Amino acid sequence: MGTRANEAAPLPEANWPTREVAADSRLFSPGQLGPLETRTRTWIPAMVPWRSDEEGFVTQRVLDWYGRFADGRPGVLVVEATGIRDVPSGPLLRIGHDRYLDGLAQLAQVVRDRSDGATRLLIQVIDFLAIKRRPEREAFLRRFLKVTDSLRERLAEVPDLVGLAEPDLREALIALPEEQLLGLLDERNRESLTHGYRERVDDLHLPHVAQLPQTLPGLFADAAARAKQAGFGGVELHFAHAYTMASFLSRRNQRTDGYGGTPERRARLPLEVIGAVRERVGTDFAVGCRLLGDEVIDHGSTLEETCTYARQFAAAGLDFLSISKGGKFEDAKQPRVGAAAYPYTGESGHECMPTVRIGGSGPFGRNLPLSRAIRAAVREAGFQTPVVGAGGISEFKMAEAALSNGDCDFVASARQSLADPDWWLKIEQGRGEQVRRCIFTNYCEALDQRHVEVTCQLWDRDFERADPGGGLTRSEDGKRRLIAPIDHP
Repeated sequence: MGTRANEAAPLPEANWPTREVAADSRLFSPGQLGPLETRTRTWIPAMVPWRSDEEGFVTQRVLDWYGRFADGRPGVLVVEATGIRDVPSGPLLRIGHDRYLDGLAQLAQVVRDRSDGATRLLIQVIDFLAIKRRPEREAFLRRFLKVTDSLRERLAEVPDLVGLAEPDLREALIALPEEQLLGLLDERNRESLTHGYRERVDDLHLPHVAQLPQTLPGLFADAAARAKQAGFGGVELHFAHAYTMASFLSRRNQRTDGYGGTPERRARLPLEVIGAVRERVGTDFAVGCRLLGDEVIDHGSTLEETCTYARQFAAAGLDFLSISKGGKFEDAKQPRVGAAAYPYTGESGHECMPTVRIGGSGPFGRNLPLSRAIRAAVREAGFQTPVVGAGGISEFKMAEAALSNGDCDFVASARQSLADPDWWLKIEQGRGEQVRRCIFTNYCEALDQRHVEVTCQLWDRDFERADPGGGLTRSEDGKRRLIAPIDHP
């Protein structure tokens, strides 16, 4: 029986397998990602921990973060969304220049060492367009609002605003009641005022946006080549959520230059990116993508379109398809003044990272129907491309059933892996009763929203056990530990 929204769903009962049962399971059997053989079908997807420095370099805290996941010997570990442009992006890893190679190579070596070579390491590469913080009302009207002919035409319905010189007009707009002001502004200016300015892929009046089809294939190919040089086993092209490539695939993409409008045109740039990457790295390096089964926004892309894209991407030679859901700017909640919109705060965001209060049966396996449908579409088209499924998976029975029932070929779990980086290994060794189970309240997601170091409430204040390498690392305020505790057998 399902639960109502805002009523917490209970965690599924966990009947942990014995070591022998785990050894005979599909979950702990080998898998294949193009040229990469994986020891198991367990997968830790990309999570942004906000541990690089402001220049995007690998730091010791980055090494500690991924080393701790490698301790649990997952079949596949995906490094966080890593920027392909050589532009400032805060404490987010970057791969847009050769100067990042040494740090990335060190990261790849740490994962090899800490997993004893058992874990295949991928890196997720991403492009994103500009988004600005929500401005103060007066600052927006005095500094950022462009007084264009079209704006003056809209303001003509207010006689007192007609014919004013620009400085006087700006002051007059400041004096208007909020409701009247919003009624006079067009949709984009209203959004810039109430949520912050955000570029879109169909802003063809912006030269750098118009040139994206010419620049992005090369940038992604360069990033993949650096990943290969640094010792990664493959790349995951970020075609999901609120970012550039997902926005090209979205039904909302209305570019008029041959890269928007119809599904065929919306898939054109992603296919060109795939082609450029594959040409650069060859066939001995895994190339896959993360994409959305459903955008979960008004006038957005749905599962039917994603199945079409998935067939095209499989035909183009991708080695895996990792399925997610939602996470869009279009329905994000209004940020506070001085903060940027966060694409995981609306309905689409909640479907991307559902909590126990989402209603129905809760988050547990909620998104597996998407991966199942996409996998079926790819198989019907004659391709065996592996599909990665995810969504609130935190116990063995559900993971094994997902594989056995055809929901997916690999099982990904982010929040449960954050709660206990050793959980896959504990199950494999018959120690499932020792798993620290995620309670799916999104404490971690709230930290991500603030762009501070992501941690888990289940181990955040456990300061008794030291971390590998000696010495417990804490957040700047000293209240949160930055590495999960170690539970020895």
